[in-house]
Amino acid sequence: MFGLMQDSQLLIAGIIRHAARNHAHAEVVSKNVDGSIHRYGYPALEARARRLARALARLNIKATDRVGTLAWNGFRHLELYYGVSGSGAICHTINPRLAPADIAYIVNDAGDRLIFADITFAPLLAAIAEHIKAGVRAIVFMCDPAEMPQMALPAGMDLLCYESLMAESDDDYVWPSFDERNAASLCYTSGTTGRPKGVLYSHRSTVLHAMATNVPDVFGLRAQDRVLPVVPMFHVNAWGTPYSAPMAGASLIMPGRHLDGPSLSALINQEHVTMSAGVPTIWMGLLAHLRSSGERIDTVRRLGVGGSACPRMLMQAFEQEYGVTIVHAWGMSETSPVASANAPTPDSLTLTGEAAWRVRDKQGQALFGIEMKIVGNGGMELPWDGVAQGDLLVRGPWVASGYWGNAAGSACDEDGWFATGDVATIDPSGRMEITDRSKDVIKSGGEWISSITLENIAVEHPDVIEAAIIAARHPKWDERPLLLVVPRAGAEIVPEELLKIYEGKIAKWWLPDAVIVVDELPHTATGKLHKLTLRQKYQDWLTRE
Repeated sequence: MFGLMQDSQLLIAGIIRHAARNHAHAEVVSKNVDGSIHRYGYPALEARARRLARALARLNIKATDRVGTLAWNGFRHLELYYGVSGSGAICHTINPRLAPADIAYIVNDAGDRLIFADITFAPLLAAIAEHIKAGVRAIVFMCDPAEMPQMALPAGMDLLCYESLMAESDDDYVWPSFDERNAASLCYTSGTTGRPKGVLYSHRSTVLHAMATNVPDVFGLRAQDRVLPVVPMFHVNAWGTPYSAPMAGASLIMPGRHLDGPSLSALINQEHVTMSAGVPTIWMGLLAHLRSSGERIDTVRRLGVGGSACPRMLMQAFEQEYGVTIVHAWGMSETSPVASANAPTPDSLTLTGEAAWRVRDKQGQALFGIEMKIVGNGGMELPWDGVAQGDLLVRGPWVASGYWGNAAGSACDEDGWFATGDVATIDPSGRMEITDRSKDVIKSGGEWISSITLENIAVEHPDVIEAAIIAARHPKWDERPLLLVVPRAGAEIVPEELLKIYEGKIAKWWLPDAVIVVDELPHTATGKLHKLTLRQKYQDWLTRE
């Protein structure tokens, strides 16, 4: 017997329709590529998204067609999020920080029919146009007619203006209803160990993810919030904030292309931002600016931090110096991305000092809907004792079951578990802690050493602005940790002095064998440390003659 409840589909268009009807007070504020500010409310956004859906139909875009975007966080990109997916097509966000060859590959692999782009990406598109001409019918620049770049495109590929298309359409469009399991958006992984792979989100998974992240112990958005998504919209849908904020009626502050400390501080204070989300490197830059300038960000109450482990010093600095709480979270493209968050619980609130911070270092409990476990050799599940380390597996309604072009279920085991590639512990309270990526963990004399722990301690040193630990080959111990650091401007790093920061914080055999001072560290297209590049360059450092 079924319950006697109405059955309606969980669709992305329902989010913006709800926001337009119930939260007309909220703003969408965008910093455009020319530095100007654009403002409107959710009713105007929803109307323009319907106008865009009409324009897509006139361009012969049908259900399940892929529509690519090369754009910063802005109001037109937000319109595409809703207009494309709401019409039944698939919004494919493309990371412009990838190599041009990889961008051309994923455009062709996805089968994009159109590409909508900010004008800053005109040179990039000009460079790859010949390589994507087989499938892409038009490039649409997201600007007014007077701003249109001049570009020669291959035969059969049109050059169109976004605002001209919008002017030629109308918003007399009714959002269609269809199966909530239909594909909504497509995002490719950064491809650090091979070709990028496409993760295909559904309407259902997107709506459920937005609801789950809106609970108080995750992002906890409210109608009075003003949310700044620093994480790009081309990276895992800006961690779902373009959906969760309108769902809650919160205002969205879109930062555009400039994410440096001074630009973020100015925008935060100008627009009275209350919550933001991004990777640790962004917040390290903002912290350095705040400290050097004396500026404050007094309206901000919390920052969501993920993408890589949040250094303890970053949490301490923002909370103790600026009164900003950091929500330490974890996820990946394949988990939509948020799968866990660290929130206070009755048992953790009784802790003080080092014990309290050890809890805060962790990535937290699984969100409702997500299951986690850690397994050892042979796939045997390991205990939740906070000590045992194993491969982290997850499953749930917003976890990928397969990659684009492959069969559903092909990325999971027979019981539906997805292997994350992370090594983790889980304590008796269910708090998960990532100790390493499986490919980054250091195996020294048969024991594991966590590169994440060593990196987070290194950046506590006042003269270090970024650190990386890699496994270097060793003739006796197989692998040993090698520390690479970027010094603060004007600072001189003395390796022996730097290593003293580890005293009393780690087992002695975890101490890095050497320190290398570098001007900068390589990063992936999503802002994470590019450990593969570092290993290729430095893995023989300890065995060189």
